[in-house]
Amino acid sequence: MNTGPDDDVSTPTPTTDTDATSAAGTAADTAGTTTAERRDVESPLALKRRARRTYRVLAERYPDAHCELDFRNPFELLVATVLSAQSTDVGVNKVTPALFARYPDAEALAGADREELETLIRPTGFFRSKASSLLGLSAALVERHDGEVPASLPALVELPGVGRKTANVVLGNAFDIPGITVDTHFGRVVRRLGWTDEEDPVKVEEAVGALVPRKEWTMLSHVLIFHGRRTCHSRRPACGACAVARWCDSAGIGVVEPKVAWKLLKDTPPPGTVPDPSGAGGS
Repeated sequence: MNTGPDDDVSTPTPTTDTDATSAAGTAADTAGTTTAERRDVESPLALKRRARRTYRVLAERYPDAHCELDFRNPFELLVATVLSAQSTDVGVNKVTPALFARYPDAEALAGADREELETLIRPTGFFRSKASSLLGLSAALVERHDGEVPASLPALVELPGVGRKTANVVLGNAFDIPGITVDTHFGRVVRRLGWTDEEDPVKVEEAVGALVPRKEWTMLSHVLIFHGRRTCHSRRPACGACAVARWCDSAGIGVVEPKVAWKLLKDTPPPGTVPDPSGAGGS
C-alpha cells in the first residue's frame, strides 16, 4: 500500500479534554444516525480518515493493548491460540503452564498420550476436538517444518485446526508480520463503527485492511479487541463512556448515561481519554 500523510497513524494524536467529553457526550445525539444515512454523504476517503482517527484515539485509550495469551515462542502461541477458541484468554493461561511443562515442543506434543492431553486441556472446553487439532498440527510441524512454526500465512493455514484468525495472531505477535485478527470482538466493533457491513471474517479482514496501513494491522487488532472486551460489550455497550462515540455509527445503542456507562467499563481509562462523571479522575 502506498503511504502518505494520512497513512501515518503510528503516533496517536493526543486527545484533549474537550475531545473526550465530546466523544462520550455525543452518544445520545448520534443515536438516530444510521450507517446508511452516514454513508449517503461519506466518501471512501472520508471513511478511511474516520477509521484512522478512531484508531488513533483508541490507541491512546488502550495504550497497553497487547495479545493477552501468555507465550514464550511461536509454538506456544500457536497452541494457546487454538485452545482459545470458545474459551477465554484467562482460562487458557491457567492451562498452558502445565501443558508446556509436559509438552514443550511440537515433537513432544505430537507423541502425547491423547487421554492425558485431553485431561490437561479439558478446562478450555471442546477438549476432544482441540486435542485432535493439537496432535494433528504438531505432527504436521514435525513432518513438514522440522518441528518449527512456519512464518507464512499459506503454510500456517494448512496445519490442522489453524485458520486465518489463528495464523494472523501467530504472524503478528510471534513474527512481527502484520495481520488482522477477526475474532468475535473485532467483528462486532468494526460493524458497529460502520467500517464494514461484512459478516464473513475474510471479507471483514479485507475491508478493514483497506482502511488502515498494513504496518498497523496487528496493533489495530489488539486495540479493537481491547475495546470490545472493555467498553463495547456485546449486550450492554458503554456508549456513554466511549472515547470514540462521536465517530461511531452505532453510538447510543447501549447505555448512554455517563455514570451508568462508566460502571460498565472493565478497566480504568487513562486520564483525559474518557471523562469521569464523578470528577475523581480520568478527565
